[in-house]
Amino acid sequence: MPKEYKNEYQPLLAKATKDRRRPKLPNKSLLLAVCAAGIGGTFQYGYNISVINAPTAYVQDFINQTWSERYQTQISDDGLTLLWSTIVSIFTLGGLIGALIGGTLSVRVGRKGTLLTNNIFALLAALLMGLSYPTGLFELLIIGRFISGLNAGIAICVQPLYLGEIAPTSLRGAMGMGTSIFITGGIFTGQVIGLRELLGKEEYWPILLSTTCIPAFLQLLILPWFPESPRYLLIDKGDEEGCKKALKQLHGIADCDSEQEDIEKERNSLSGLQAKKPWELFADRSLRWQVLTIMVLNAAQQLNGINAIYFYAGYVFKQSGIPSDKIPYATVGTGACECITALTCGMLIDRLGRKVLIMGGYTLMAICCVLFTLTLTFQEASPVVPYLSMVCVFAFILSFGLGPGGVTNILTTELFTQNSRPAAYMLAGSVNWSSFFFIGLVFPFIVLGLKQYCFLVFLVICCLVIIYIFLVVPETKNKTFLEIQNEFQSSKKRQIGCSDGFNLSIRMNI
Repeated sequence: MPKEYKNEYQPLLAKATKDRRRPKLPNKSLLLAVCAAGIGGTFQYGYNISVINAPTAYVQDFINQTWSERYQTQISDDGLTLLWSTIVSIFTLGGLIGALIGGTLSVRVGRKGTLLTNNIFALLAALLMGLSYPTGLFELLIIGRFISGLNAGIAICVQPLYLGEIAPTSLRGAMGMGTSIFITGGIFTGQVIGLRELLGKEEYWPILLSTTCIPAFLQLLILPWFPESPRYLLIDKGDEEGCKKALKQLHGIADCDSEQEDIEKERNSLSGLQAKKPWELFADRSLRWQVLTIMVLNAAQQLNGINAIYFYAGYVFKQSGIPSDKIPYATVGTGACECITALTCGMLIDRLGRKVLIMGGYTLMAICCVLFTLTLTFQEASPVVPYLSMVCVFAFILSFGLGPGGVTNILTTELFTQNSRPAAYMLAGSVNWSSFFFIGLVFPFIVLGLKQYCFLVFLVICCLVIIYIFLVVPETKNKTFLEIQNEFQSSKKRQIGCSDGFNLSIRMNI
């Protein structure tokens, strides 16, 4: 094309690109696919975290009674605490193992195939926990919770992978927020189902713990009607016809050609490359900053104080004058807050961008850490202070849901291309679950040593993460996976260029 014509049509080309990336309303089929993936995916993760809280006293009574019948002696308080802690915490061990195998499964049987297969773990866990009471075997609760963790670990690894790959570039942020929305929805549903008016009574606790089978059945009924990830079909399997069919179903006929073109560009750039293993990510210098970024963000997601806020919530509600039997309802309010912010983040993320939301979320959390420390310190100074503490609890949860809670998983999808993305999720999941286990193990000692000042530790973590994001993480809104990778590489080249220029000037001066 002659230069003068090229210049003439340049604005039109730019406008076409801009129009292609402008957020549009998602296709109905795409929305239903997100729901189908989420209901048996990260919904299970959130549900299993919260549903175990309601029957705590009843399960402990069951363990005590079973131990007494089995050994003709009462179990010690330390033994009971150990068994209950094992039932609760073994979920994280299962999650860690699930995260380690989830990426491999997603490469071998596909993203959709892994999500469907994963329901076997959910159904088995529901069966074992439901049978624990009639058989008098509390060990089944331990095994069931471990298998539930496996299910959650695989889901939180593979579902964001699937959602990120089926979404068009302009809606990738909003669709990716499905992961966070279903986690918070699961937490909220578990809190509601655990109320005494529903399944929170003593005689219903085995049924309550076995209700994890319901989302699994729903996904097995719904998800088969939707296609496999188009990127997986074309790049991993070389199925051009399957990819085109999947894109037509998910995006509509009008938009499928431009998305297939993006996928083909990525396939050409990855030609001859095999899917990476997690340890191979560390050896690839071109992925150094991406790997460090997902490790920092996933560790911070668990270490930023959100677990501490939930730990203190019951105490704050009690100090505020809420009767003990009404505190579960206030706790449901915290779950509702997370749901609202996850939905809000989903609507804003493709307008404001990832970097603004996650930095804004951590900034607000840092401010809340300061205010919460002050209100806990001066709890007795005025009748108003406990209510200010309640405001801090809800503000912290809202801030977490607005940024770190949702954006972290999306960035894990966007910072990597097809051959390294499953390994990145295995690595991110391992860091996330390890941090979850670490904070659960260490946090009681932090509280014991620092009391209300423990939030100053979380303040430092939030501030360090803000600085890291500002200096290292690029804005990924409306960019293809290849464009994001090229931005990291060009940033690295600029740094090398500056370094070389500096060294050259030194040599010339010498």
